[in-house]
Amino acid sequence: MPIIDAHVHLSGDEPESLTLLQELDIKLLNVCVVLDPGDGWRQQAGIWRSLAAEYPGHYAWCTSFNLPQTNDPGYVDNVIAALAGDFANGAVACKVWKNFGMDIRDASGAFMMVDDPLLEPIFSALEGHGKPLLMHIGEPLACWQSLEELGQDHPHYPYYSTHPEWHMYGKPGVPSHADQVAARDRVVERHPKLSIIGAHLGSLEYDVGEIARRFERFPNFAVDTSARLEDLVRQDAGRVRDFFMTYADRILFGTDLVCFSRTSQTPAAERTAVCGELRRQLSYNLAYFSTSGKFVMGDREFDGLALPAAIIDKVMGGNARRWYPGL
Repeated sequence: MPIIDAHVHLSGDEPESLTLLQELDIKLLNVCVVLDPGDGWRQQAGIWRSLAAEYPGHYAWCTSFNLPQTNDPGYVDNVIAALAGDFANGAVACKVWKNFGMDIRDASGAFMMVDDPLLEPIFSALEGHGKPLLMHIGEPLACWQSLEELGQDHPHYPYYSTHPEWHMYGKPGVPSHADQVAARDRVVERHPKLSIIGAHLGSLEYDVGEIARRFERFPNFAVDTSARLEDLVRQDAGRVRDFFMTYADRILFGTDLVCFSRTSQTPAAERTAVCGELRRQLSYNLAYFSTSGKFVMGDREFDGLALPAAIIDKVMGGNARRWYPGL
């Protein structure tokens, strides 16, 4: 059975990319991201949908929904109808993004959290469809810490030093990291029959013990590892290994690699770089999971987890098939 990258944004549709996917025996779950209140994201969704139809052995897609707009009485019904259409067109899941809780405002001007009552019928509709919800709510804990406190060696320093719009440190009135996680947890608790995957280690990347506590509370909750390998390798390897062994059915592999344009329409050097990064990220993850002793990632050495092959198979593909039915 192929490896599954359960969180990616990659439009590889030309021979170099397709040959690599075949060589790696990998299937990609392309995930929609909604940045603005309109439906501009639908163009991207169309590419993901087309790739899944053209190359079903290598692509699947996860939809999302339009952001709320003030004084739109038909909002919820329109979202539910659109989701039904996306599922009929092959979408295997729905994503909700970090702009809930960090950007979107309600009619009063307050930040709209993901547990807002407006969204409850939408989540219930997903439950009725039997489709899982991928939740990227909140950000790494580093998002609320100063750049000086993080230091340039911190894995999230490069992002927040170049994306100040998403760096919450020192911004008055912004819900805290704990507020974001608590709102997400309330949704998970309210919908015990809805399978929910916390993107990026559920924004609890700093401590696998915090993830374990959610696993113990919520049987319907899993996480993906997308873009958080550098957080895992910096934690005690024995503790992380115990976490993987104990919760082997709840952790999904992902890379979060990005190439939104079809690679057939991008410069050759760019698509070659994307292919190289996919190969590199897959190599790093497999080395981390399988190595006994040290392994090299970039220019540093880290301790591997030496996981049994059966556990690696679950993380690298089996769990994605379980948590995303139809994948």
